[in-house]
Amino acid sequence: MISQRTLFLQHVAQTSDFPLCLEIEKAEGMYLTDINNKTYLDLISGISVSNLGHRHPAIINAVKEQLEKYTYLMVYGEFVQSPQVKLAQLLISQLPSPLDSCYFVNSGSEANEGAMKLAKRYTGRQEIISFKNAYHGSTQGCLSIIGSDEYKNSFKPLLPSIIQLDFNCEKDIEKISKNTACVIVEPIMGEAGIIIPKNDFLLKLRKKCDETGSLLIFDEIQTGFGRTGKLFAFEHFQVVPDILTIAKAMGGGFPIGAFVSSNSIMSCLKNNPVLGHITTFGGHAISCVAALANLQTLIADKSLITGVEEKRKLFERNLIHPKIKKFRSFGLMIALEFESFEFNKSVIDCCITKGVLTDWFLFNSNSLRIAPPLIITESEIKFACDIILEAINQQP
Repeated sequence: MISQRTLFLQHVAQTSDFPLCLEIEKAEGMYLTDINNKTYLDLISGISVSNLGHRHPAIINAVKEQLEKYTYLMVYGEFVQSPQVKLAQLLISQLPSPLDSCYFVNSGSEANEGAMKLAKRYTGRQEIISFKNAYHGSTQGCLSIIGSDEYKNSFKPLLPSIIQLDFNCEKDIEKISKNTACVIVEPIMGEAGIIIPKNDFLLKLRKKCDETGSLLIFDEIQTGFGRTGKLFAFEHFQVVPDILTIAKAMGGGFPIGAFVSSNSIMSCLKNNPVLGHITTFGGHAISCVAALANLQTLIADKSLITGVEEKRKLFERNLIHPKIKKFRSFGLMIALEFESFEFNKSVIDCCITKGVLTDWFLFNSNSLRIAPPLIITESEIKFACDIILEAINQQP
């Protein structure tokens, strides 16, 4: 009989020559279990997706209840669907003015695509500004604005009129002009290896966008829903975007994203042309009830978010080693920088054999990623740190 692993390699499209090939049979809370009943402590949450861990009871129950009602109805603003309305209402209640209108999509890439379209349509401008080493998704529009030529050269031509700035470079802010439709930025740069804004950089971006009439878009696809110690990262910096994009942890493991703006901005998608942005599955009832239960849980159990900073400090106190060149963090977004990708990959592989699942960063491959579910306990943090240090010590 052909093994499942062989069938996987033959029929499921691969994105690298070295997939992990872990055969996971079950996931619960902090742990993944493979077909041999080996467990893995999850330190990456599917890249900041499972903030409440795997199969959280509130999410599972919400999905089961919705399955008894209906699964799919036409989603893009024609039918009044309770799962969408309740989710939008609760989400907006947690956001500052003027963010009061949600457009639900399926993923982070789609959220950013919608946000770019919205900005161009509202301003009547074509120029988009993004940042070097930023990651915003893999669709062609998003690929146009990510900050790595290595990942997009093979797919050119892409969108025209894209300008890329250096993050934290105040001089570059002057390149924002009255030709600029929008500036899209991660409040904390994720795939760059956890890069934090300095010297009120986000505030200065906000001021320049106000001066030029450009829309400021915050990509909170990795940082949203508690990962930074606030529900959204922009709350740390007292800067409100014109458009907020969210996904990943939004659905508690179910596919959903959104771009959020003001009613006045969002309304431009209603005409010239009508149906200016449409989706077949964005705002699917099952994903919406999962996202609603996810958000309700984060709001009700405040310790999940307020406890993030202490957990970050615990990682920092326990991960001290001469081969760790830098420890960068913001909330439970942590990067351990090593001397090379080869050394980092060896540490990651060793951790996995010892039952701790971790990863690297797309644009900072010599750094090890730690982004566990927010439910991780003190003892699990200490165990994970012990394994990481063991793995480092076992490298030549």
